[in-house]
Amino acid sequence: MPATVLTTAALVALPLVSPHPAHAHAGAGSPAAEFEQQVLFKASQDPGYACFRIPAVVRSTDGTLLAFAEGRVLNCGDAADIDIVVKRSTDGGRTWGPLRVVNEGAGDTHGNPAPVVDRETGRIWLAETYNTGRTDSASCSVPCDRTPHLQYSDDDGQTWSAPRDLSPEILPADWNSWYATGPVHGIQLTRGRYAGRLVFGVNTETWDGSRVTANHAALVVSDDHGGHWRIGATDTWPVAADGTFRQKPSELTLAERADGSVLVSGREQDGTDLGHRTQAVSWDGGGSFTAPFRGLPDLYAPQVQGSMLRLGDRILLSCPADPDRRRTMMVRSSYDGGRTWDSVDRGTVVTTDWSGYSDLVRADRDTVGLLYEGGAVDARDEIRFARFTEDWLAPRRGPDPRTADLAPRARPAAVLGGARETDGVSGGALEFDGADDAVRLPYRPGLLLGGGDFTASLWFRYTAGTGEQPLLWMGGVGTSQPQVWVRGEPANHRLQGLITVRDGAAAPQTAYVRTADAYNDGAWHHLVLRRSADALSLTVDGMRSTVAGVPGSVSRNSPFGVHIGQRVDSRAFFTGAIDEVHVWDRALTDEELSDPKAPPFLKDTVLWLPLDRVSG
Repeated sequence: MPATVLTTAALVALPLVSPHPAHAHAGAGSPAAEFEQQVLFKASQDPGYACFRIPAVVRSTDGTLLAFAEGRVLNCGDAADIDIVVKRSTDGGRTWGPLRVVNEGAGDTHGNPAPVVDRETGRIWLAETYNTGRTDSASCSVPCDRTPHLQYSDDDGQTWSAPRDLSPEILPADWNSWYATGPVHGIQLTRGRYAGRLVFGVNTETWDGSRVTANHAALVVSDDHGGHWRIGATDTWPVAADGTFRQKPSELTLAERADGSVLVSGREQDGTDLGHRTQAVSWDGGGSFTAPFRGLPDLYAPQVQGSMLRLGDRILLSCPADPDRRRTMMVRSSYDGGRTWDSVDRGTVVTTDWSGYSDLVRADRDTVGLLYEGGAVDARDEIRFARFTEDWLAPRRGPDPRTADLAPRARPAAVLGGARETDGVSGGALEFDGADDAVRLPYRPGLLLGGGDFTASLWFRYTAGTGEQPLLWMGGVGTSQPQVWVRGEPANHRLQGLITVRDGAAAPQTAYVRTADAYNDGAWHHLVLRRSADALSLTVDGMRSTVAGVPGSVSRNSPFGVHIGQRVDSRAFFTGAIDEVHVWDRALTDEELSDPKAPPFLKDTVLWLPLDRVSG
């Protein structure tokens, strides 16, 4: 086997001490639970590179951990001079050997590592993608000349074969623009008629000479231990002439479920469907998908790669939990094969730092390893390796307390953090402590307000003089995600209502309306946020402020949640009491709103939370 490995001058492996302690979920772990982490790749400790990105990790049949990354020579851009590098650990990730170059870019981009271990032969395969390099930090020009390659190691990752071009096997002529292997570990199937099959994911684009016309997500499989590869399951999403598309499943991570089927989870990038993560399933070993990819609106994550790993009866998912930006690396669990996932309040926080791409590995019998991008200033600052036991993860939790949603066909809302009953305007209300109390509605399509008119009404009282005081939040968060919210801003002496919309391929637009008073006097006040035709208005106790509206959907292409007393990203909580929250999918008239005890107009009701009782 021709060896293509270059090594650094370092000859011994030294333990790396992490300056970044983990921030465990408040409910996580037992006194014996274990968590430790260290900085594995960083420009200041690995000379010759400006930046390290795109981690991937596997465990060999001999028990050696191989941590791969892109070593970016000139800058941190995606398309410059990039090598694929690796570090090895023979003690479960406690200590690591020196950096080795597996595949040198020599001015070009050699990246997107997607390793997969053949447990029958011991061979470690590494799929990767090439493109012509740039000298600046810009992205690859469209169409991008991306081609897949493959190499292998038969000596536990110490030396590697010369790369071979996989284009004749897995690059059809119409996949002629973007092409990406992984980047994350692939799997070998262990159950049923397809046991022994090697599988990894790719995502690609089609270029017609003037524009991108389709996005493709696919699995690549081998049934002869890597001798030959072919395209298996494929899901294609067309791109309209205006540049819009429903989904772009990419950066696929795979897990074999207990029944032998393959769960595929991907990043969803800029599609009009709700959610930043998307899933599909294959029942024939990766040969085909049972159905197209389906977005997961209520799985909060930014647009980012993630990783799955099956751990007994649960599947783990690592990815940042902030639905807007790459920060707060979290491990979430599914106990039903990926049909549902832990919400962010049930996941386990690894760090509250900036964080990005990641990969999970079974480090040894009792320990999980997480290789992830992180940094106090930027998610690209360094790549860390964390070790933890299953006991360290937040334990499986029973159902939350509930409060009724009286809208047609609605399920009860979850009461989080211990929000308690108190006296309301008429009957009961809920009191929120400003720390972790909130009410969250389970996702259902009927909550989506789209591009039409709506009316939101609620009662509130509070005395806070500082901080952001979220009352009602629907949709995403941040400057570019469709959303609707209303909040108190006592330091600015006002209430504010806001909508952000997307209309076709146009950039997002925002309209906001504000009052001249914060209404934080401890008395009950009635608030109405209304979108009608071309106006957005905010009315408190009959006093109205109105601004011009903006056309477009307030519920598109982002994670979607409905929260009372909480921002969707959990970065602000309300201190005070809220009662009688209504949302209707039309603009109610002034006459209809004039009597707070008027009929609820059930046929137009999107949600109706009396908030007068907590059960469970």
